[in-house]
Amino acid sequence: MAKLVTFTTDTSPSCLTHHKLTHPFNNRFLKPTSSSPILPNSAVNSAIKRSKIHCSIKEKENVAESKRIGPIVSGLRVDDDDDEKLGFEKLGFGGLNWKSVPQRYKLIGTTSLAFVICNMDKVNLSIAIIPMSHQFGWSSSVAGLVQSSFFWGYALSQLPGGWLSKIFGGREILQFGVLAWSLATALVPLVAGFMPGLVFSRVLVGIGEGVSPSAATDLIARLIPFEERSRAVSFVFGGLSVGSVLGLLLAPPLIESFGWESVFYMFGMFGIVWFLGFQFVSKDQPLTNSASLSRSWSNAEPKSWETSMEELGGSLNVPWKSFFQSKAVWAMIYAHFCGSWGHYCCLSWLPTYFSEELNLNLTEAAWVSVLPPLGSVVVTSFASQFADNLISNGVETTVVRKICQTIAFLSPATCMILSSVDLGLPPWEVVTILTGGIALSSFALSGLYCTHQDISPEYASILLGITNTVGAVPGIVGVALTGYLLDSTHSWSMSLFAPSIFFYLTGTIVWLAFASSKPQSFKKVD
Repeated sequence: MAKLVTFTTDTSPSCLTHHKLTHPFNNRFLKPTSSSPILPNSAVNSAIKRSKIHCSIKEKENVAESKRIGPIVSGLRVDDDDDEKLGFEKLGFGGLNWKSVPQRYKLIGTTSLAFVICNMDKVNLSIAIIPMSHQFGWSSSVAGLVQSSFFWGYALSQLPGGWLSKIFGGREILQFGVLAWSLATALVPLVAGFMPGLVFSRVLVGIGEGVSPSAATDLIARLIPFEERSRAVSFVFGGLSVGSVLGLLLAPPLIESFGWESVFYMFGMFGIVWFLGFQFVSKDQPLTNSASLSRSWSNAEPKSWETSMEELGGSLNVPWKSFFQSKAVWAMIYAHFCGSWGHYCCLSWLPTYFSEELNLNLTEAAWVSVLPPLGSVVVTSFASQFADNLISNGVETTVVRKICQTIAFLSPATCMILSSVDLGLPPWEVVTILTGGIALSSFALSGLYCTHQDISPEYASILLGITNTVGAVPGIVGVALTGYLLDSTHSWSMSLFAPSIFFYLTGTIVWLAFASSKPQSFKKVD
């Protein structure tokens, strides 16, 4: 009796895939039934040749067909590559080369690295300002002016950054932001002796860093589906905490060894190198359907300059009125303001509090200042997994965002209350309490910072521009007001902790009452 012949080894996998899609009964070629006649070898070889020719023709037809319907299915969720099914939790460093990583993960990784450099360039001046003040004879008021000038540019660039990201795409605007703030950072030593030039350079740093959150939000909204969004946002914005840690650790030895100028040259060079490297990453086009959103709006493909300019006129008609008629948008605005008040005031004044109130020396205060952002790195990774797991298990997205943001507000508020009350705790226990509370505030990355994309991927960058503009106000007003209250009351509890506690608590109430992650259709008004 003639032996059965298996065709699998002689038929290409791609051919079988296409053949299976177009011929549901193709199993007869692979698995003959008992009633099928058994062919002689010559007939078998002839059948194999015909099958190969048929598969080749069908494969070419299917490729052409996929190109024709590709743009039509951009709003659908189709996973046609096993690599695209890899979640963030499966992205490790063992055995996974760069080329096999899906394009959207490459962009998210490089964006997170940009945010690391972002906060390194933000905290470098807070350390370098001490030797700079000694060299140029600056008073505390002048030093405060130099530091606050960053927030002028940061606040002014939020809305333009969101608007431009919507038109040209977050990828393009992010590149501009990194290059702008890096060049401005490297410019500081050259203009430090000329106050208007120094202030202008710091404003430019603020402008470059100010457009970056909206650009990153637009990029995430275009590329990342719901079930991965909390981890994507946390991974990207978590780079800020890593940047704070690296900046606080690297700046002191650089200043001691090479002078304060080296910090600005070195950190500025990091951003320029990032910009050059990002050109290679952005050359690869992301698969449109690899991370299509569960809504009809999805445009992961980058736009050409000509296309963007053609759409510029239509993009001027942003539905501002619809934004401000939404209770969910107002909840995001107030929550962002409240969270930024506590964050910026603590970022600016905790080192002084540790030194003066807890009687730590400058070295101890500097090292202790690293602990909150270091704790935030740990909390961020846990919070993102926690949020995405709840959503994957069927918990409503709005409920998940409310839980995470409530943790982000009540945790630092509780720890500040404990630190304000005279419980007779030793300094290191107070440091531990504050570090834990501030670290838990990173739950906001899985709460507030995901809501912009949740309610409207199309306008996510503009919405973040709105809320971040209001969120920049505490950097200008809150930091200065804390210093004024400290001079007036000589009480850290009243100047630093009490206002922050107030905003954390009221922010929690507003968030629980009005926040929503349900998709909203913002209508344009002519």
